[in-house]
Amino acid sequence: MSYPIVFACDEFYVVNKPHDVSFHSEGGEGFFVLLEKQVNEKLYPVHRLDKMTSGLVIVARTKQAAAEFGDLFSQKHKNALEKYYLAVAQGKPTKKQGWVKGDLVKARRGCYKLQKTMENPSVTRFQSQLIEPSLRLYLLQPITGKTHQLRVVLKSLSVPILGDERYGGEHSERGHLHAYAIKFTFGDRPYQFSVKPCDGLFEHGETKKLIEQWHTPWHEFN
Repeated sequence: MSYPIVFACDEFYVVNKPHDVSFHSEGGEGFFVLLEKQVNEKLYPVHRLDKMTSGLVIVARTKQAAAEFGDLFSQKHKNALEKYYLAVAQGKPTKKQGWVKGDLVKARRGCYKLQKTMENPSVTRFQSQLIEPSLRLYLLQPITGKTHQLRVVLKSLSVPILGDERYGGEHSERGHLHAYAIKFTFGDRPYQFSVKPCDGLFEHGETKKLIEQWHTPWHEFN
């Protein structure tokens, strides 16, 4: 399998990861190892996506670039990096837009749950639109980068992601979470990338229309 490279420069690649591919090797070569083979060079991971999640991944080509991206992803500089995700979920959420904040703590079987405490909280803002009765499309911006953050957020809204059976989502041909867009400044130069999902209910005619309305997601929350 050859992974689509959305952008390449001397410092980093932006790659479109497919769903159902582990980032790291798990009983077989994962996305990162296969990408190194594809480009025939040593690479440096700076963030990752869950196995079920598709979409944009940044991979550094030098140690220095990896360190710089590490600072960006740690949010040492406020608003230096913005990430946007799309998700599809069934049911009626407890709220249709706004903020979800709270500590994430480990639960059973490798899952996490959202607490009301705010010691080291996850922070997410989101909005949603109706695709059809009992089916909604969500645009989510994680301000923090916690494990399973968006999956737990939607679970906490009583609408686990479609296909995310680990968190109670209905069975589907894929987990409907997609890393849609990313915007950042690197080396004093601004970058912004987006890639639309191309399968599952993301291909639903009405869903595609709604995604098109969010073609510049960094403007949606301003």
